Amino acid sequence: MNTVVSLALPFFGLILLGYVCGKRLAYPEAGLKWMNFFIVYLALPALFFRLIAEAPFEKLSNWPFVIATTASTFAVFVLAFGVGILATRGRVREATIQAVAGAYSNIGYMGPGLTLAALGQEAIVPTALIFVFDNILLFTLVPLLMSLGGAERMPPLRMARTIVLRVVTHPFNVAIGLAILFAYLGVSLPAAVDTMLVFLKNAAAPCALFTMGVTVALRQVRSVPAEIPVLLAIKLVLHPLLVWAALSAIGDFPPVWVMVAVLMAALPPALNVFVLANQYQAYVERASTAILVGVVVSAGTVTLLLWLIAENRLPTRLF
Repeated sequence: MNTVVSLALPFFGLILLGYVCGKRLAYPEAGLKWMNFFIVYLALPALFFRLIAEAPFEKLSNWPFVIATTASTFAVFVLAFGVGILATRGRVREATIQAVAGAYSNIGYMGPGLTLAALGQEAIVPTALIFVFDNILLFTLVPLLMSLGGAERMPPLRMARTIVLRVVTHPFNVAIGLAILFAYLGVSLPAAVDTMLVFLKNAAAPCALFTMGVTVALRQVRSVPAEIPVLLAIKLVLHPLLVWAALSAIGDFPPVWVMVAVLMAALPPALNVFVLANQYQAYVERASTAILVGVVVSAGTVTLLLWLIAENRLPTRLF
């Protein structure tokens, strides 16, 4: 148990540290822009690139794994959207943000650092696959539903072009695409460039987690709406169980891949929930509440899951 606490505490401790600093220090929120730029455009892309480029190329095309994990995310998205439709009495834009809260794990800020720390270098390929395809799914569904809900009225071809552009130009996906190309060609970077990427990679997790805590601290939380516990139950409990069941049903996967998928699905809602809510001006205050409560609750649920993994009490297959 000491090992598990030692593993989980630094991650949630950095979020707590950021949260306390955000509450105690009266620094303007604009100061986070450069930090977010560093994390999204430099540190995390460097992490993905350096680790994937060194992975065996044949492991990057495990389509049964991609289908199982992405279909599970889609299923919980649909369920959370249904909860949102009921809670908002048919308002599609608000229900869409609630669906993101129920399906979109913190696979960017928390995912890579936690899976690598818990499961080692073998975790990077399944982590990257989940990140890429979950983002493709969600970056497709959200603009589509927002358009249907009246937030963005644009012709179908323009909408498709916008969705493709957002997916293709996302810095994480660009880095992963380049890494796959380097892995396929077997090309190595110059030593100086590789060392710089190591510096950036090592900064990714601590900067991302601290920034996440500050960002949540700067949001106003007045109450917890009735639908948020339901959305968090879908996100923190149902999502990992569904991923586990789907992987068990489809076939045999390496144990590390199964553990990565379950752990990624068990993470709290991503900060992108608030970013999207703010972008579309829908469910903004409640989105920040969902993130904050999700982080607090996941400190217990994720730690429990890490303990089950560390003690080999989580079977690779359910049936």
